[in-house]
Parts: sequence; C-alpha cells; structure tokens
Amino acid sequence: MTLPGSLVSTAWLADHLDDPALRILDCTVFLRAPAPGSDRRSYVQQSGIEDWAKGHIPGAGFADLVHELSDPGASLPFMMPSPSRFADAMARYGVGDDSTVVLYDASSTMWATRVWWMLRAFGFDNAAILDGGWKKWTLEGRRASIEPPAITPATFTPRPRPELIASKEDVLAAITGGGACVVNALTPEQHRGDVAPYGRPGRIASSVNVSARDLVDRETGAYLPLERLRDQCESPGALSAGRVITYCGGGIAATSTAFVLTLLGHENVAVYDGSMSEWGRDESLPMEVG
Repeated sequence: MTLPGSLVSTAWLADHLDDPALRILDCTVFLRAPAPGSDRRSYVQQSGIEDWAKGHIPGAGFADLVHELSDPGASLPFMMPSPSRFADAMARYGVGDDSTVVLYDASSTMWATRVWWMLRAFGFDNAAILDGGWKKWTLEGRRASIEPPAITPATFTPRPRPELIASKEDVLAAITGGGACVVNALTPEQHRGDVAPYGRPGRIASSVNVSARDLVDRETGAYLPLERLRDQCESPGALSAGRVITYCGGGIAATSTAFVLTLLGHENVAVYDGSMSEWGRDESLPMEVG
C-alpha cells in the first residue's frame, strides 16, 4: 500500500479503512497539570487508552507511549526504549516490516508525531500522520467504533538510525561549536522564561523558537498550510541550517516541529530526547531568558 505522503487527510483515511495492509494507531496521552497546592512541579502523564476504548477510528489500535513505548529504566518520562522493546510493542500492535501505518491522537498531534519519529529512528518509513487527528475526524462527523481491531501479530525489524536522536552532549556541541541550529518547540512564553514548568526558566542558550503549538490550526487540529509553515521555520533560520536539533519539555512537542521540518524537505533533523526535563535540571548547562 502506498501512502500519498507523510501527512494524510481524513478523507484519504476514510477511503482506505478496509485496506488489509493498513494499521491505524491512536497514540493519545493526556498531560494533567499538578493540582493546586501539590508539591509536584511537573505534569502528570495519563495514557489515553480509556478514551480509546470509548471511541476511536474504526480499526485503530492503541499505541501506549506511557507504559510500552518508553524506557522503563530511565529517570525521565518518555525516553526512547531499546530496539527490542520497541520492536516487541510494534509486533503486538500488528505493525510489521511490510505494514502501512497511520498515526493520530486526540490532542495536538505531538503524540502521534512522537511515535512517527520513533518509527523513523528505528528504520521504518512507511508511516504517516493523520492531519487533524481525532479532533478533525469527529468534527467532520466521521464514523467511530468501540471495537478493538483484529490484530495479526507481526515481525518488526528495528534498524536504528542514531543520528535522529540527540543527546545533551550533541546539543552542547551544537551551541558551542555552531554545528546545528537548536530549535525550541515550546511556546513563546516558555521560550522567554515567563513560565518554567521544567525547572530553570528560559531556553537552551542560543536556541530559536518554532513553537509546535503554533504549527496547527486550533479549531481543526490540522497543520497550517505549507506556505505558513515554511514562513515560521524560515524566519528563525531553521530551514536554511545544515542540521537542526529540536527540543521541548520532554521530547514530545519537539517531534511535531521536527515532523514539519521534514515535511518541508529538511533532511538533517534530530530530536533531543531529554529536552528541558534533562537540560533544566543540570545547573552546568547554559540557558537564557528574555
């Protein structure tokens, strides 16, 4: 089965729901702000599997980023799992080497792009994002289901591409040696340091801002037209840089900005997995505010 590109429309997916080669995955995670008066400083992560069970795109399975697609031994949430852990999960989801995959979520697309980026990082390219996700699908009145999909276990062969995942050492080398454009996918308010949900306020020193929030239409959840996306990425120099490293709070929103850069034709983009959850905790690493 051939995808029309890395971004597919709701109409295209509706026309291909019965294709036996297609695997659809709901990747939803909900971030809950700490309760007032709580001593917690970070967001609480909640799998979207209960909402998936109440209604999803027909034939869609659930990709559990919280419990199955993260490294259980990492000190930070949502870190890349081992190749074998990821491959085992994909096999259970029915995603094999010959599958065609469409990914969506019920929030801002960044959870779907996280799984899309992970698939790429493990050498799988035949995947696409559903433009607008569950939000646009339901706004259009398209049919939903509560039935779990019939899954045939598959064989997923990981072929890691380490150049797609950046470490803090890679980021430090980029900002001190000028080897890459470092792009913050958090909101402008977080970039300036007006709010600081990830420890120290501000941004990685010398980084520029291409907010993942501002890449999508807030009413439909779909990505903005390509011309507007290009303007947003060109203005801070991300498209003209030889290499780009994106980051955010925990390597999630960064994948949406990275996805857009690849959609626009950039061929050398990496995601800083630890992002501000790691960088902000280390007082030795340079940051800026304002």
